[in-house]
Amino acid sequence: MAGRDRKGAERQYADLDDSSFDRPRRRTRPRTKDRPTYDDATDAVVMTVDRGRFTCGLVGEQHRLVTAMKSRPLGRKGVVVGDRVRLVGDLAGGDTLARIVEVSPRATVLRRTADDDDPVERVVVANADQLVIVVALADPEPRTGLVDRALAAAYDAGIDPLLCLTKADLADPGPFLEIYRPLDVPFVVTQRGADVSDVRDRLADRTSVLLGHSGVGKSTLVNALVPGADRAVGVVNDHTGRGRHTSTSAIMLALPGGSGGGWIVDTPGIRSFGLAHVDAADLIRAFSDLEDAALDCPRGCSHQPTEPECGLDLAVTDRRIDAARVESYRRLLGSRDIR
Repeated sequence: MAGRDRKGAERQYADLDDSSFDRPRRRTRPRTKDRPTYDDATDAVVMTVDRGRFTCGLVGEQHRLVTAMKSRPLGRKGVVVGDRVRLVGDLAGGDTLARIVEVSPRATVLRRTADDDDPVERVVVANADQLVIVVALADPEPRTGLVDRALAAAYDAGIDPLLCLTKADLADPGPFLEIYRPLDVPFVVTQRGADVSDVRDRLADRTSVLLGHSGVGKSTLVNALVPGADRAVGVVNDHTGRGRHTSTSAIMLALPGGSGGGWIVDTPGIRSFGLAHVDAADLIRAFSDLEDAALDCPRGCSHQPTEPECGLDLAVTDRRIDAARVESYRRLLGSRDIR
């Protein structure tokens, strides 16, 4: 009897479609490909970055600061000081968080690497149009290494360089300026307690990033330019001749006179400035007279003194260019690893 019942059941289910036993699918709406336009987003500038939180100044209201975080659609896209962004959400400030939903294309990007053989680029600041290389004439003693590297990075990024020599009350700026005379780098000289009007004039209506070793007087200069900035001021170690780090992160500040008065970005003092990202072919484009002479170089010429047929040497012999210009350019080349 049981055998007949089993055979009957087999005949009953033999005609059924196997697909009818599949697990039923979830009834959810398909994900839309439409993205919000954020037409009502507010324009802002990133002033500081701290552990995934971005302090932003609203355009036209630079004294009104809003803390924000990146929205998820931005993914791993980096946001740095100087970036022009668009915000949505609570813009009241205080303990509330807005969201960064868009990052505008950058006009310029100042980069560096930790070392010359480090392939990882680090963005120092975005959208700056002037690099102020701050050098102390004494205490600590000036070093050309960082200046050369900073100049190479500025030329590569398309940013105008400016030498700012501090502590002129301790040493004569003439000998140091003579080193960079062939490059026609503009400069300004200041000293402790002196009026900083000349520096302010150079920074007016521009976005300038201050770069230099620890202890050269960047924070002192910022405090003089922006009353109330309260940047910590350090001292130079008597034994090592090096300054102690007082700034731990970059910060963007508005110069007095409103948003049209210009911006400065104070950066932490640095010990190394790698140039793994700078190519020799890009660097020479900053020297139009040398670039014309380099057209006579053989293919693959590195423009170093060891090159037997470098067009730069031929131009010096023919007195078409100044030998000091070539020497200065080659020193910039030597400041990075030529590969």
